Amino acid sequence: MTIDLEKRQVTTTINLRQIEDSDEQVIEGYALKFNKESSILGSFYMKFRELIDAHALDGTEMNDVVATFNHDQNQVLGRANVNLELTVDNIGLKFRVKPTDTQYARDLIANIKAGVINQCSFAFTIPDEDGAEEWVNSDEEGVDYVRTIMRIDHLYDVSVVTTPAYPDTEATVGARSKKLVEELRKDPKWETEKRNLLMELDKEQLLEDI
Repeated sequence: MTIDLEKRQVTTTINLRQIEDSDEQVIEGYALKFNKESSILGSFYMKFRELIDAHALDGTEMNDVVATFNHDQNQVLGRANVNLELTVDNIGLKFRVKPTDTQYARDLIANIKAGVINQCSFAFTIPDEDGAEEWVNSDEEGVDYVRTIMRIDHLYDVSVVTTPAYPDTEATVGARSKKLVEELRKDPKWETEKRNLLMELDKEQLLEDI
């Protein structure tokens, strides 16, 4: 069975905290934030912005989430219910991990401290059910759709990353999402709006050329 696993980059503040009465440090930050519009995602074929609804994590399976470096399962920093804390608040999903004492964890902490690494990413799936996501046409130039993720059924990992595995311009969506977009494109209203938009762009170009 193929899993429609999606990964998203989040540029956020990653903090280091000193554990009281200890030389140990924890890494913490937000793996995702609710109702925060993404940069433009997708490809030449389809460009979209994305939002995560404030209730998207209600009922999400998060019991076996791992914290990793660069989504590398060989560089695990922590695991939920062991040394990784996941907290959902009104901002989003906050993570707090006390890395195991490994060389790659020590190197990572040094790079975060120096400001070299300041991004994180998360991997998730959306359930194959109605209402799990919504796609609407966008009236923003250069953007085809706005996608709202209404429900995430499984969170697989949160990862501190150097270069995201899926940069914003190459973000992927699952097969079900692509099907929803194809159905939206068959809507006559969408075709009319598309033609009108192209006509307006053609007019603007002609005026510029005069």
